[in-house]
Amino acid sequence: MKIIKRSGIEDGFDLEKIIAAVRKANASVVETDRMSEEQIQTIAGNVERTCQALNRSLSVEEIQDLVQNQIMDQKAFHVASNYITYRYKRDLVRKSNSTDEQILSLLECNNEEVKQENSNKNPTVNSVQRDYMAGEVSKDITRRFLLPPEVVEAHEKGIIHFHDADYFAQHMHNCCLVNLEDMLQNGTVISETMIEKPHSFSTACNIATQSIAQIASSQYGGQSITLSHLVPFVEISRQKFRRDVRIELEEEAINVNDTKINDIAERRLRAEIRQGVQMIQYQVMTLMTTNGQAPFVTVFMYLDEVEAGPQRDDLALIIQEMLEQRIQGVKNEKGVYITPAFPKLIYVLEEDNIHEDSKYWYLTRLAANCTAKRMVPDYISEKIMKQLKDGNCYPCMGCRSFLTVYEDPDTKKPKFYGRFNQGVVTINLVDAACSSGGDMDTFWKLLDERLELCKTALMCRHNRLKGTPSDVAPILWQNGALARLKKGETIDKLLYGGYSTISLGYAGLCECTRYMTGKSHTDPSATPFALEIMNHLNDVCHKWAAETNIDFSLYGTPLESTTYKFSKCLQERFGMIPGVTDRNYITNSYHVHVTEDIDAFDKLSFEAQFQKLSPGGAISYVEVPNMQDNIPAVLAVMQHIYDHIMYAELNTKSDYCQVCGYNGEINIVTDNDGKLVWECPECGNRDQDKMNVARRTCGYIGTQFWNQGRTQEIKERVLHL
Repeated sequence: MKIIKRSGIEDGFDLEKIIAAVRKANASVVETDRMSEEQIQTIAGNVERTCQALNRSLSVEEIQDLVQNQIMDQKAFHVASNYITYRYKRDLVRKSNSTDEQILSLLECNNEEVKQENSNKNPTVNSVQRDYMAGEVSKDITRRFLLPPEVVEAHEKGIIHFHDADYFAQHMHNCCLVNLEDMLQNGTVISETMIEKPHSFSTACNIATQSIAQIASSQYGGQSITLSHLVPFVEISRQKFRRDVRIELEEEAINVNDTKINDIAERRLRAEIRQGVQMIQYQVMTLMTTNGQAPFVTVFMYLDEVEAGPQRDDLALIIQEMLEQRIQGVKNEKGVYITPAFPKLIYVLEEDNIHEDSKYWYLTRLAANCTAKRMVPDYISEKIMKQLKDGNCYPCMGCRSFLTVYEDPDTKKPKFYGRFNQGVVTINLVDAACSSGGDMDTFWKLLDERLELCKTALMCRHNRLKGTPSDVAPILWQNGALARLKKGETIDKLLYGGYSTISLGYAGLCECTRYMTGKSHTDPSATPFALEIMNHLNDVCHKWAAETNIDFSLYGTPLESTTYKFSKCLQERFGMIPGVTDRNYITNSYHVHVTEDIDAFDKLSFEAQFQKLSPGGAISYVEVPNMQDNIPAVLAVMQHIYDHIMYAELNTKSDYCQVCGYNGEINIVTDNDGKLVWECPECGNRDQDKMNVARRTCGYIGTQFWNQGRTQEIKERVLHL
């Protein structure tokens, strides 16, 4: 059994330390108030059994809380008082140097909490350590100076979650849709170097990847680009190749017709498209931003985003190449092709590609093969999205954050690219339910109180961005990625009127409903309550937007490490409630619980009604086995997505053991200390440094492993197909 020390280091559970601490507190009171040795042993035994039952590594603070409660149970109130006083004094001392301890543990690569905080960051790499060190300082400044005490307290108790506090000290926003069209057509500036409009497709791809890296270093969330912005450069390259071929043949005195010239030029064009797409795929994977990770970038593939005819056919060429290269994968250090985490791909299902007799059905079949082997692309239904987004279809920012529809005052048309999200604060719905004791009136009252706390926290995010000069990130605000503001001009006008969004996240609708009704939210008698919560959260967002002229939007939070944090806080506050707090994770947003038996089609249809009520972003998934030999089933799911839900994905498995060469699903098992670890079923390898594991945990694919809460959630997922 392990514990997590205050510095984040994992250590062995030592019962004698607990006994010694209780004896010390016991000796500090007069003899008549002291406990017997038998009572002390009872306290220690109860604490040990509780820790074992939780089946995870507890923090020192959690263990001290258990000890404190056990002393109170023994009616030794004076001993408990002295124990509490001692803890308080020690906390005051630690507050002066806690950041130092965290940073030192980071440098020594033994901070277990940070190691598993982000499944796409390797904490042993210098650049990641540098980012984490800066993050610790930022979080410290944020806690002590930048946030109101009530927000800090609610965040630490897991009542709400103030996302990305490690970047809050800087004036940075969350995620965006990159206006790559503006940057390519009108030129941009990268690292004080003028980049003019490219004269070929491959150059456009190169500029795109360089821009992606710069943008990722200027914000903390995901970004999305669309392949349609690259399409005009296909024709530029085509005409260039035709000219070059004609000149070459004329110089050799070879007399050929235009058809032959065009055929040769087209072969060269295909080679350039292959080279350009490879550049995007490999550079995104190998570029490292200032926060020590590959850019969190999503590539949007939407045929109807360009006019039908030659342009759409050129877009189809790019999409085909993107899918074929992704199916191949990238080589790991052993030279074996594996599944990369980035870029994330989104493929839009539409009338031109969803039926077997559709013109671009071959692309949909290719997408199905890619999903079966590499977990991407994910799928947007043009039909359903247009129903929900006023006739528009456009990508999410990063993995799931969606903009609201905004009309450009100049063009009088909807504008999406060049917009962004200001940030997220998430409410823990499970805590609101448990705090109510199951009383409905109390629940709604508590929910409103906590939503006001969320609004306070969200306004802190907004006000932190307010007054930000465009000079802090020229590529974003001055050079076209998001805007063309003047030097010294603030970004304030982009924060109001719906140009950007700000997100109220929510987590644990499933467990909240179970606690308040005694049933899963999939139960027809409990579903109305879950929908009532969703409608209420939307009503609150609309009310805030009307009051502030800021576009608040409800967002299905992609909990990663926070799912573990919330569960630990719930267990500490409310104990182990079956079906509610008895696991080391809570459920993302509105999702069906991972252990619930439900088939893929029913799950997507059920969750569609909740996705509709998450206009600020959400994604649904189905968990499937190896589907490479059952592509018709993948296509059936895709067609169901097209007819029933706006945005969904299929979670397949794609692992590799570097010790024995096993290529399949690597399992999660429990070691002798009760810790969940990854194990190769072929050779028993448990060394995470000698295996490649890819799992989708929050919209993006993660490849650097996860904390114990998320690992348990992955282990307990049932198959939906």
